[in-house]
Amino acid sequence: MRILLFRNLSILAAPALAALALVLGGCGKDATKTQAAAPPPATVVVADVVQKTVPIYNEFVGQTKAYETVELRARVEGVLQKINFTEGTPVRKGELLMTIDKRPFEAAVQSAQATLAKAQSDLAQARQRTDVIKAQAELASVQAVHSKTEQDLRRIRPLAQEKAVTELELDAAVAAEKSSQANVDAAKANLTNLEGSVKYTIERAAAEVSAAQARLIQAQLDLGYCDIYAPINGIIGFKNVDQGNLVGRGDATLLATVSSSDPLLVDFSLSEVDYLDLTDPGRAGRTKGGRIELILSNDSIHPYPGTLRVVDRKVDPTTGTLKVQVSFPNPGSYLRPGQFARIRAQVASRDNAVVVPQRAIQELQGAKTVMVVDTQNKVSVRTVSVGEKSGDEIIITDGVKPGERVIVEGMQKVKPGSEVVPTAGESKEIPEQGN
Repeated sequence: MRILLFRNLSILAAPALAALALVLGGCGKDATKTQAAAPPPATVVVADVVQKTVPIYNEFVGQTKAYETVELRARVEGVLQKINFTEGTPVRKGELLMTIDKRPFEAAVQSAQATLAKAQSDLAQARQRTDVIKAQAELASVQAVHSKTEQDLRRIRPLAQEKAVTELELDAAVAAEKSSQANVDAAKANLTNLEGSVKYTIERAAAEVSAAQARLIQAQLDLGYCDIYAPINGIIGFKNVDQGNLVGRGDATLLATVSSSDPLLVDFSLSEVDYLDLTDPGRAGRTKGGRIELILSNDSIHPYPGTLRVVDRKVDPTTGTLKVQVSFPNPGSYLRPGQFARIRAQVASRDNAVVVPQRAIQELQGAKTVMVVDTQNKVSVRTVSVGEKSGDEIIITDGVKPGERVIVEGMQKVKPGSEVVPTAGESKEIPEQGN
């Protein structure tokens, strides 16, 4: 009976044992499969924590400005006959840009030339002094007659005393002398009047010549204003008036504007503290020798450093700021006036500063952290205290030590305690492995 019962139990247990064996075998296969699908360590970019002397920069918001800007205006009234430039292109100093109809001004020049020629002729005629010359001849003639009558009178007076001539002859000689003297006085008065009149005529004719010359110069200037040339080397903007329009009536019509942007100027404002940090008190208005950089709106850095050009004479008491202008080389006028930009200038330096790339810093709930990779390539998170920025680096005052490694790229792929593959180059995404 007992033997029969044992056999029955064995028969019943066999299927259960077989099922258990199948379950255990299946679990073993799944565990092996799961272990085989575990992803490899993530590849990250790391940077060394270094200790060195670093410059400290300040940034200021500014706006670019042309070195020279000239407005081209119509200085005479006329029809804009021709436009010789292409908008937005470089122009050279002295290049012909526009032409106003010259015909009225050419006629004015010819008229002024004719007026000047007539005035010069009148002056030449006045300077001939024909009336004066004639009066001088008449004076000489009556003076000769008077001289003869004086001689006759001197001869007759002694003869009259000796009764050699009659009283009638003496009286005739006296009368002749007085008459000739009167003629001399009259000739002198006439000559004086004529000389005054001729002098006035000459002066008036000379004045007419001067006035005619001035009118000719003005007419020639007006004619010259019909051709509008580039006053400087630079870039010309949009035209303000189309060809065929009347310009210059009532005011000097703005035709176009030319700007010279090499060098390029940047205007911005400094606080009193920044001004003292940036400039050398021993050399007023000069920087302390640090590099001044121009950061453009796309965060690129202009390749040419700037120089401090102008510092305003006083601080604005309402804002506590000082206006400053920096000059940057701008070959080809690539940068244009009116662009917004940032100025970055060195204001100090820090010795033996512990620095990491700014990319390594993460901020979570107000705390700043870095991910440190130890010698076993394990990741840990450190809370750090940060100081000033220096370019692309930031000073760490507490939390990491020189020689340690921090992750600068690939932080999103790792977590504390995980193992990573550190590299100094660009990290590569590890593709997901299929089952």
